[in-house]
Amino acid sequence: MNGISNGNNTPGHIGFIMDGNRRWARSQGFLTLEGHRRGYEKIKEVGGWCLKRGIKHVTVFAFSTENWKRSKEEVDYLMQLMHRALTNELHEFDRRGIKLKIIGRRDDLPLDVREAANRAEEHTANNNEGTLYVALNYGGRAEIVDAIKAMLIAKVEPLKIDESLVRQFLYAPEAPDPDLIIRTSGEQRLSGFMLWPSAYSELYFISKHWPEFTEADFDSILTSYKNRQRRFGK
Repeated sequence: MNGISNGNNTPGHIGFIMDGNRRWARSQGFLTLEGHRRGYEKIKEVGGWCLKRGIKHVTVFAFSTENWKRSKEEVDYLMQLMHRALTNELHEFDRRGIKLKIIGRRDDLPLDVREAANRAEEHTANNNEGTLYVALNYGGRAEIVDAIKAMLIAKVEPLKIDESLVRQFLYAPEAPDPDLIIRTSGEQRLSGFMLWPSAYSELYFISKHWPEFTEADFDSILTSYKNRQRRFGK
């Protein structure tokens, strides 16, 4: 059966697995933390590219539930970087009309990061040009486990559970499924990113590390996406 060609369509929702910050830093003779700083700057660039092309929903994998295993110095720096972004970028979110939503197990985050996340979400709630979902302390299996727990707490009748109902208990039930997921650094796996929503996502893996990802690379991926046949299980 023929698939559905994307033609000239642009993906409405792109997920980014921003891999390779540390390897890029080492390759350049920088400290690991500098790689993360450059990676943060790249997020802002990529967000602009998406807006320019009419892509309304973007999800970035900022910190996984497994990343706590890294050194205390690195984890502390990443939390400081996230707090700084959530605090200092509000004007930029407003200027671009971007709504922010944090997805993941936020209760395990440092208090100052949780409070900054809550303030940023409240501050940007009425922006309507696009939505940036930041996966923070996120794991795909954790999301499914949390959805099951939430259904049990809500005392959902087992016979009423179907895919659409499960979706209502995910971290971002309002978000459309990602049309395209891009992973940098050459690794070819999802690492638990958006396991439920990504069932029919197109996947693209690029060998460049996240800090060296360019707008030309992005356009090349979008061209590839448009030429693919999306089958949605048919």
